[in-house]
Amino acid sequence: MDGAFRVITALTTDTVRGAVAVQAATGTTAQRLGELITGAILVREAMAPTLRVQAIVKGAAGRGTLVADSHPDGTSRGLVNLGKGAEGSAVEIGGGSLLQVMRTLPSGMLHQGVVEIPAEGGISGGLMTYMQESEQVVSMIAVATLLGADGVGASGGYLVQLLPEVERGPLMVMTERLKEFERLDDVLAHEGASADVLLEELLYGMPFSRLDDSPLSFSCRCSELRVMSTLASLPRSDIEEMVEDGKVLDIRCDYCGKDYQVSPTKLRSLLTTS
Repeated sequence: MDGAFRVITALTTDTVRGAVAVQAATGTTAQRLGELITGAILVREAMAPTLRVQAIVKGAAGRGTLVADSHPDGTSRGLVNLGKGAEGSAVEIGGGSLLQVMRTLPSGMLHQGVVEIPAEGGISGGLMTYMQESEQVVSMIAVATLLGADGVGASGGYLVQLLPEVERGPLMVMTERLKEFERLDDVLAHEGASADVLLEELLYGMPFSRLDDSPLSFSCRCSELRVMSTLASLPRSDIEEMVEDGKVLDIRCDYCGKDYQVSPTKLRSLLTTS
């Protein structure tokens, strides 16, 4: 209420469960994917709530890539690419790994920044570095994904943004409060954890105004129309060659695993309309 902070909290358990299940991610890779998806959601809500945000992590020494894709309707998806022959390994996060964040601007152009993830900071540290270096916004961010016997047990995070009106007193109080959340895992593991509970705990003892909430879910934006649009962007000679081959194209979405079949007749229609 004193204009010192802007706080966003998110419980992303269902969203992360959907993405992790489709990607068949396990162990550390599942945790990092969940954290990245949560981070992309928080950055989008903070910087571009009506626009798309993508976050990409490139593992240390080029070992593996994670992608999070968050959209203004609250749907998000994720992607794991461990590289050929790397099945069973994990995307290494630490010294030498990079975080790239791309967000659409109202003009339609892309704003993107690339930062190195701190050796000890993990995804949370990378997100804070991005916000401070690329967005020039001082923010405290923490994200976490907990795994259980059946996969993702809980996932969530928070973003606390310092506003220009912040004074020393409120800043000291918030600093002390955040120390209790250094182990966000413990908060998420508590029965009844929610975005509301996390918000109330973060701002305990501070009068605040709850401004808005947004639904979150896992969903993929692939469709037959998008597949055909992508094929239509190929050189005409390539499309003609596929038509002459006479085979049905089998195309699988990397984000959700859905299969699409494109017949020679549909391919031929691209030649007649282009």
